[in-house]
Amino acid sequence: MYYFAFVLLALSMLCALAGAAWAVKLLWPRTAPAAGKASRRTSVPGLGFVEKANLCLTGCYIIASAILIYALASYDFSLVYVASYTDRLLPLFYRITAFWAGQAGSMLFWAFSVAICGGLFQLTRSYKSLTPDTRLWYWVFYLGIMSFFGLILVTWNNPFLMNHAVPQDGNGLNPLLQNPGMIFHPPLLFLGYGGFVIPSCLALAQALSRRQADEAAWTDVARPFTLAAWAMLTAGIVLGGWWAYMELGWGGYWAWDPVENASLIPWLIATAALIQTRRNKLHGVNVFLMALTTISAFFATYLVRSGVVQSVHAFGSGGVGVPLLLFILISVALSFWIALLARRSDTGELAGIESREGFLILTSWLLLALSLIILIATMWPVFSAFWKETVMGLARDVVLDEAGHDHGGAVGLTADFYNRVCMPLFAAMVAILSICPWLGWNGGVRNMRKLLLVVCSFIGAAAAMYSLGYTLPVAVLGASASVAALVSMSLKLFERPVYSHAPSFAAYGIHIGVALIALGIAFSGPYKIESEPTMAMGETVKVGQFEVTFKNLYEGEGAGYIFLEGELEVRKDGKLIGIAAPQRRVYAKWGQMQFAEAAVIPSLGNEFYATLMAVDQQNRAVFRLSSNPLVNWLWIGGILMCLLPFVSFRRRNGREN
Repeated sequence: MYYFAFVLLALSMLCALAGAAWAVKLLWPRTAPAAGKASRRTSVPGLGFVEKANLCLTGCYIIASAILIYALASYDFSLVYVASYTDRLLPLFYRITAFWAGQAGSMLFWAFSVAICGGLFQLTRSYKSLTPDTRLWYWVFYLGIMSFFGLILVTWNNPFLMNHAVPQDGNGLNPLLQNPGMIFHPPLLFLGYGGFVIPSCLALAQALSRRQADEAAWTDVARPFTLAAWAMLTAGIVLGGWWAYMELGWGGYWAWDPVENASLIPWLIATAALIQTRRNKLHGVNVFLMALTTISAFFATYLVRSGVVQSVHAFGSGGVGVPLLLFILISVALSFWIALLARRSDTGELAGIESREGFLILTSWLLLALSLIILIATMWPVFSAFWKETVMGLARDVVLDEAGHDHGGAVGLTADFYNRVCMPLFAAMVAILSICPWLGWNGGVRNMRKLLLVVCSFIGAAAAMYSLGYTLPVAVLGASASVAALVSMSLKLFERPVYSHAPSFAAYGIHIGVALIALGIAFSGPYKIESEPTMAMGETVKVGQFEVTFKNLYEGEGAGYIFLEGELEVRKDGKLIGIAAPQRRVYAKWGQMQFAEAAVIPSLGNEFYATLMAVDQQNRAVFRLSSNPLVNWLWIGGILMCLLPFVSFRRRNGREN
């Protein structure tokens, strides 16, 4: 059966190669466009073969994925992948989660996601409305990507390798991945990456076919896939933050880890592309940004799988680093060249910077600047090592850290750098969002009274926070901008043209989600109160507004692990608000490694957070206790951002509010 699954992967690659080659053959006889006009063809014999090749490869990925899921569910340790990431104690839903826990499985799931999106798009009326030339160019790019997936899966990342000797049990799933957030976080990321392949390939295809006058714009044709991909990528990032907050035990949700950054970069570029395409101008830029969204997703994969950076999320080097890097570089060069061809002279001039259009363009370029800053900072250890070893001729010198380890001259940037550089830009963008709805598309103010109300809310919020002792400039700017944006979007939602028009309603609702996230970030990071007391049973400590009493210590055993659990009684203003029970776990198949299970007492204001760090011979426990203000507004805002794009699938029909 697993040999058959491998044959399916090979067949999918052959289908993709054959389909792409046949599409190129059908395009080859076309006469070169004269004076910027493409030849007009209403039908192309042979296009059906290309479409059938895609349906065939989609079926291959569906069956191969089903076979791997069956192997995971049935404890078939004859597969190396199943033995590496599951065991007999693992519940069924975590065995299924193991599909994307390792290099080979996650690559198969990503290819499966792209194949499903491509198959669905092929069946839509929007696809059938495209001219044959655009469809052929679309298949050249799409099937080229699928060919690359096939190459990786049949060579470096084959999930169907067999064990020579079948073990009685597997190695088990990393305990950090045994969390509900990890059931949904990776697949949502991959579905987001896969969904963006459709608009990316379609943008490049329409730029080369030059049939814009004969069909709907690629932005409209691919709109449902673009919005769904953006929503799922957003959901994946938010769930990843929630997983880090609940599972890693350090009380934070974003550490600017290289792999966290790798998923954020495609989101920033995709958001910039969505903003940029609203006014149907700068066509070449729009094409390049959409293509860059998919390319940056491959860059995220390169970071995870090449071993070029170290991360708690990374898989390590698996032999695919060089092929991925070559694919990325070739794709960037090709996309840039096609974007130059996509420039058009039949669009109007851009409005001034003081207009609504100018503010939107400014926002998109701020997003791109952020993505570039994060990219450079993430790769800084690589750049610094190259500079010290190659440029400065220090290859023979050994650079040691304080512990005496050799890092080859690499110098990383801490979270403090990202916070100091990126947070002011994020806060400025939220402020721009609060003002933007009240500006005219070509300049001027649409409603001076409401704009003044927004400005006054910003000033009032800043004054109130300063009087309450919140004086950090970036935090005050971010929180005040969030309040102003909430006021601005609320006023906008009550306008009849907005609440009666689903796409506009969804857009302003998403902006409310952004404002809530910014509000949570402004307080939960800078104003978190944290303490690491060593407590004897019966002892009470104070953390912010909370009075915490260590009541008891328990030992226990779970499925494949033993644990210590500290019982904490938490009071606020003398009133009992709950019991927190953080744990320290040791899993049987993970040696003496200890894993923290954090405990929280949820609140929309200050949330209590506790982690059990250690216990000594006298049963005194070391806890990490913190008061996290407004942290849950991040998850509330994230939910709005994930759900509302599905409300606005229908086209805007030129209607902007």
